[in-house]
Amino acid sequence: MTAAARRGAVIVALAMAGALATAGVPLAAASTDLPGAGSVELAFTPGDAIDARIAAAIDAAEREVLVLAFAFTQQRIARALVAAHARGVAVEVVADRTQTLETPHSAVPTLVTAGVPVWLDGNFAAAHNKVVIVDAGLARATTVTGSYNFTTAAQRRNAENVAIFRDNAGVAQAYRAYFKRLQARAQRWERAADAAPARRPRR
Repeated sequence: MTAAARRGAVIVALAMAGALATAGVPLAAASTDLPGAGSVELAFTPGDAIDARIAAAIDAAEREVLVLAFAFTQQRIARALVAAHARGVAVEVVADRTQTLETPHSAVPTLVTAGVPVWLDGNFAAAHNKVVIVDAGLARATTVTGSYNFTTAAQRRNAENVAIFRDNAGVAQAYRAYFKRLQARAQRWERAADAAPARRPRR
């Protein structure tokens, strides 16, 4: 394995460890060894336009965009998701229930109103993932993950980071499988104008 591939494998392992720990899976299960592939871009705030990078990845989607969100108030990213949905890309979002229903100016109701399928996850103390998975079934798949919430504060005021895995189908498929596990336990939010979904007990 080349040095670049080893670095890619380490980054993948760290990212997967965080995802699995959030899911309540023992960290020992995070020993998934994925080969280095494609490229990894690292971006940081303050300084880098992470919102623009995420929107660009969504704009490039051909088939599918899956999103795991905690706080979501960033309108630029929301507009990119709505536009992708409008052009026929399969867009699905799983968002933290409490953050969605209690955060002022949450962008998630806008997604629901636009017809984007949304699920609310109230099964954890916090559904704290921040992940965008683009075209997991294609060789050119892109996955974005890191500390960066999809919020204006994360872009303008916070110290945040993301890793963007491009042309790495293995990483995208691993995160897609994780998305589907969380989605299966979350509650579909049909219409933002309706009453909030019944509260599920925290576990």
